[in-house]
Amino acid sequence: MQGRYKSDGRKLQKSQILFIKMKKKFSTKWKSSKQPRKQRKYLANAPLHLKRKLLSVNLSKDLRKKYEKRNIVIRKGDVARIMKGKFKGKKGKVINVNIKKLSINIEGIQVKKRDGSKANVKLQPSNLQIIELNMDDKKRLKQIPKKEKSKSKSKEKKK
Repeated sequence: MQGRYKSDGRKLQKSQILFIKMKKKFSTKWKSSKQPRKQRKYLANAPLHLKRKLLSVNLSKDLRKKYEKRNIVIRKGDVARIMKGKFKGKKGKVINVNIKKLSINIEGIQVKKRDGSKANVKLQPSNLQIIELNMDDKKRLKQIPKKEKSKSKSKEKKK
């Protein structure tokens, strides 16, 4: 009896064998893959502390100059502009950030449903740009200036 068999002795199909080979849980040793199914699996099974990093959004040009960063993780209260899709060009305050589903809701961006009610549109972070940062959080205030100081120190050392 060569190959893989079920407990009752029947042989497994190729698709079932592939499913067994691919681990069900998230692997930290996984680097990358060309296969879209494995990329989707990585994102779906990633722990929340890594999914949060995937919620980084581009900063507008004036914010880039001010903070010397290209992107930053979006938070509730930030003001964002939609860069792609049906609502392109519209701005609004971030109402909700769903880390588990990697989606963002913006104030005033809604779709009419068949029954007449309105529903918030879930947007992907890659389609947004931050215009204003919400600096109410003390942790965020500490986080951004640290980066500025470290960059200015490295510039001084080079001279």
